[in-house]
Amino acid sequence: MAMDDLSAWIGRSETVRDPIGATPVRALAATLDHPAAEVPDGSVLPPLWHWLYFLPLHRQSAIGPDGHAKRGGFLPPVPLPRRMWAGSQFEWHAPIRVGDAVERTSTIARVSAKSGRTGELVFVTVRHDLRCNGAAEPALVEHHDIVYRGPKRPDDVEPPPQSPPAGAAWHRELLPDDVLLFRYSALTFNGHRIHYDRRYVTEVEGYPGLIVHGPLIATLLLDLLRREQPAAQVASFRFKALRPTFDGRPMAVHGLPAADGCSVRLWATDHEGWLTMDAEAQLC
Repeated sequence: MAMDDLSAWIGRSETVRDPIGATPVRALAATLDHPAAEVPDGSVLPPLWHWLYFLPLHRQSAIGPDGHAKRGGFLPPVPLPRRMWAGSQFEWHAPIRVGDAVERTSTIARVSAKSGRTGELVFVTVRHDLRCNGAAEPALVEHHDIVYRGPKRPDDVEPPPQSPPAGAAWHRELLPDDVLLFRYSALTFNGHRIHYDRRYVTEVEGYPGLIVHGPLIATLLLDLLRREQPAAQVASFRFKALRPTFDGRPMAVHGLPAADGCSVRLWATDHEGWLTMDAEAQLC
């Protein structure tokens, strides 16, 4: 499709509603290896855990070959086969709590194209506004950046890896395996086959292993912040995915609070020590 055709999707919106129940919270806590605990109504939802709700409930007949919904519904029908979560930005204006009735309005904010080292790229940004219990103003505003890429070619030149920041104050090592990836896919009802179908991801999309979800890595970054500073209140957060992380290989999440205590630099590294995700949380 021509970019003019794809740009026609800008401004499209959809609204879905979902009650914030306790069971998904307990399930993700178990997946992230937290001790079991009760989650009474009124409990504040940890940052990014809203991804457990508003799940993509597409009919099975509407699913495409990659496990996502077929192109041309709410999202524009970008004619490139590989789709990845490139990054997101968030602003919290009020807490979201277990027991809240939440409405999410999603709007296509931007569609753009450019050429990269690996060919044509199309970027789509979706804005999500979450409102609780009929409030006029959103409790959370999220901008979700999606990148579409062409099929992998033998002569593709990948971007050079980046070194991580120095001097982390916090550090946690993990070994993402296929069970962790399956559980997170199940919790978020994410059918994208790159996270659980080893034959598909290696033979069709050309990656060396199952890909760890970008949102899971972002969640692990803020989970590190919660472990180190349980009372911290996140006002805003942004992350950018820089390099895929694959299952069966060690990864780590790191953090470095600013001297004034108002922000925290967060980042993730792969088994070779390269930077895979860069992020910052504002606390003031």
